[in-house]
Amino acid sequence: MKRKYVPDLKRQMALGESNYLRLLKLLPDLDSCNQREFQVEVDNHRARVCLEVDERFAYTTSVVVSQQYENQSVWLESPRLVVRLYHDARVAEVICTRQRRQLSGVYAYPNREMRYPDEKAQLNAFLGEWLSHCLSHGRLLEEVFAE
Repeated sequence: MKRKYVPDLKRQMALGESNYLRLLKLLPDLDSCNQREFQVEVDNHRARVCLEVDERFAYTTSVVVSQQYENQSVWLESPRLVVRLYHDARVAEVICTRQRRQLSGVYAYPNREMRYPDEKAQLNAFLGEWLSHCLSHGRLLEEVFAE
């Protein structure tokens, strides 16, 4: 008999705290900056990672994290995650993907959308790897203004 998936709350909170700190390192001026782009190398291909502030409130900020490869096929859908930063708890978590449907912490399996039981945990781990790669290998892309 297959065991039911039980979320590891300690691991998820630690990952959320780490992702929060990674995002603050990539967006140190989060209160005033609306967008930041990084160029990274992935398997000898260049990719552009964009961090764009979607919403700002007193205790939360939503950031859309997306990736686009150079010379990417029009048939390939780029990853896009909506991440909510909770400033009072100092935690960040993926709240939804491209479709803007709120993610559940646990899914029954099988389900209509064929989501994994721990899909939200996997997306938060993926976000952590993505942000770590930007921190260690990314180059900031900024516009240069001539005076």
